[in-house]
Amino acid sequence: MRIIAQSLWICLMLGVATATTHPVRAEDRNPAPAPSDGSIVKDHLRRARSAREKGRWTEAHAAYKAAFEAIDSTSLTERESAEIAGELGLCELKLRKFRDAAEHLAWSLERRKALSPEQQKRFADGLAKAVPFVATLYLSVDPPDAEVLVDGKLIGRPRRTYTLFFEPGVHMVRARAPGREEGFQTLDAQAATEPRMTIQLPRAAVSSTGEAELGAPAKKAATDAQATRTTTQAPAPSASWPGTVRVGGIAVATATAAAGAIFLLRANVVHGDLREGDVRRRAQGWTSSTCREPSAPAACADIHGQIKERNLLATLGKASLATSAVFGLATAASFFTEIALFGTEPAAGGLRAAPVATTEQAGLILWGSW
Repeated sequence: MRIIAQSLWICLMLGVATATTHPVRAEDRNPAPAPSDGSIVKDHLRRARSAREKGRWTEAHAAYKAAFEAIDSTSLTERESAEIAGELGLCELKLRKFRDAAEHLAWSLERRKALSPEQQKRFADGLAKAVPFVATLYLSVDPPDAEVLVDGKLIGRPRRTYTLFFEPGVHMVRARAPGREEGFQTLDAQAATEPRMTIQLPRAAVSSTGEAELGAPAKKAATDAQATRTTTQAPAPSASWPGTVRVGGIAVATATAAAGAIFLLRANVVHGDLREGDVRRRAQGWTSSTCREPSAPAACADIHGQIKERNLLATLGKASLATSAVFGLATAASFFTEIALFGTEPAAGGLRAAPVATTEQAGLILWGSW
C-alpha cells in the first residue's frame, strides 16, 4: 500500500508540472527579425509621399528629413539618396526654408547622373527659385584638408572648394588645420548675391623647442626689437579716461532718448484728447471762432491750457531727442578721433568680436588670445 501511495503522489506532481508549463511556440523558437534601417527609411518615404500628395508639406518635410538623415547608415543607392535630398529640398521650398532648400537641392544635383531627366528639371527649377532669397558663397580653402566652420558649426568633409548658402545677415566663416594658424573671415550675406572668399592658413609659428635652437645674436636682436616696440607704444595720456567718458555719453544719450520718447507720447495723447473734444463740440454747434468771441464759454480756457501743454511736451520731446543724437554722435566719433588726437592704435592681440545675425538669432562671436 505504501508503494502504491508513493506512486500516486509522483503521478500527481508530474501532472501539475505538465499543466503549469507553457508550450513552446514557433515564434519563440524563431523570433521575428527587428526592422532593418532600410525598411525604416522606406517607411519614412511612404509617409512622406502620402503627405506630399495630400499637400501636408510640414508632415512630408519631417518624413523626408528623417529619411535623409538615415542615408549614411543604410545601403541606399545613389539614385535613392539623390531623390530623397531633392524631394526634401522641394518641401523646404514650399515651407519657405530657402537656405535649407538650396542646400539639399544642390546636394541632389551634384549627383544628377543618378537622377532621371524629369527629376533633374524639377530639382534645378526648385534651386533656381530658392537662390534669389539667399547668398551663394564660393569658398576656396588652402590647405584642402582644412576643416571649415560656419557660425561655429562644422560643415561637411574637408575639400578645396565649397558652395555654401547663407540667409541674409552677418556670418563668421572659420577654417582650421593641424600645424596651421586658424583663419577667420566675416561675411555680410545679401540675398541674390554670389560672393567669393579665399582662406589661406599660414603655417603655425615655430615652437618653443625651435626657438631654443636660435643663435644668441638672433635672440638679442629679437629682445632689442621688443624693447623698442614697448618704448614706442607707451600708453597715451588719454588711456585712463576715454572709457569713462564714453560710458557717460552712452548713458546720457540713452536717458535723453527715453525722456524724448515719453514727452512725445504724452503730447500725442493730449493731441488725441483735443481732437476728440473738438469732434464733440462741433456736434454741439461750436465753430472755429467760438473761443474768440467776447462771450466765449468757460471751457475755452481748458482748451487753451491743453494746447499749451501739447506744444510744450512736443518741444521738450524734440529737444530731448536732439540732445540724445548729439551725445550719441559725439560718443561714436570719439572712437575714430582717438587715434588722430593721441596717436594710439588698437592692440594687435587680445579679443576680437564679430556680429552674427540670422533670421532666427543674433549675437557676437569672440576669438583671440588672452
